[in-house]
Amino acid sequence: MPKRLSFVLPIAVLALAGALTLDLGAARQAQTSTATPAAIDPALLKAYQWRSIGPSRAGRSIAASGVKGRPKEAYSGQTGGGLWKTTDGGDTWVPVTDGLIHSSSVGAVAVAETNPDLVWIGMGESCIRGNIQPGDGVYKSTDAGKTWTHMGFKDSDAISKIRIHPTNPEVVFVAGFGKYGTPSDERGVFKTVDGGKTWRKVLFRDSKTGAVDIAIDRNNPNVMFAALWEAFRVEYSMSSGGPGSGLFKSTDGGEHWTEITRNPGLPAGIDGKIGVAVSGADSNRVYAIVENQNGGLFSSDDAGGSWKQINDGRNIRQRAFYYTHVAADPKNNDIVWALHVGTI
Repeated sequence: MPKRLSFVLPIAVLALAGALTLDLGAARQAQTSTATPAAIDPALLKAYQWRSIGPSRAGRSIAASGVKGRPKEAYSGQTGGGLWKTTDGGDTWVPVTDGLIHSSSVGAVAVAETNPDLVWIGMGESCIRGNIQPGDGVYKSTDAGKTWTHMGFKDSDAISKIRIHPTNPEVVFVAGFGKYGTPSDERGVFKTVDGGKTWRKVLFRDSKTGAVDIAIDRNNPNVMFAALWEAFRVEYSMSSGGPGSGLFKSTDGGEHWTEITRNPGLPAGIDGKIGVAVSGADSNRVYAIVENQNGGLFSSDDAGGSWKQINDGRNIRQRAFYYTHVAADPKNNDIVWALHVGTI
């Protein structure tokens, strides 16, 4: 039997969803220094198979994070089972929030790159499926999950994303979805510069529109992108999309934002959920996956100034309220990951 092949992805690998890899320039990649140093025998790769590595009884997941400097350590946030941790590359998992926090639905996880013991989690599901588990804000651990402190947003049903500044762990951004079915003001993008002691709302549309994604340029952290999503879910219906949805860019560390939703190449009409990612290999390469009648995957080669549609396939657009997530490969600007219902 072949040995297990492990991958650490910059987005959650869902128990109920797969990942679609779109290599937009394989030929070009082979000619660049970003290619894999040592070739792997194709016969060996064909023998490997994806398999679940757990946690085995924690429920579905929309949040996961590796730990820089500790290659076998990772966290998995479960929507009904709290936060789980592995220190042996996924062979075993242990719950690290049971009895220590006041809700069980973890929808966002982030670990500081400069301090592997500093972990943030956001509670509640922002992927508004038919049955969803709300949360009670954000928590912070300074000892790798042994203890937790509540850091705000108790009135928000769901936290969509948490992003920690790559060089200053005191600077943290939270994308708040807000309430599932009623207007609320605890929506949008929030920023702290003191490790969560105080928060400022830096991007807000209205009481019906929450924030769903944040991307920070690793080469210049002052450059950021954020997506807002006008959506609601109640017992008898849901809505995804409206005039509140949109894509935004900041060049001053999230202090001010410019809407780029209608920049050349992006679709016209009503937008729903949007996912955004910046290539770690090329700051000018930005990806956006857009729920829209003419949506799909879009890329920009001028840092969001203009766009082109790369893929409009339904296999990356179906069930958009749940699977609209995208992540750029950190070393090759032509490799991008998108979630959908199966792995192909």
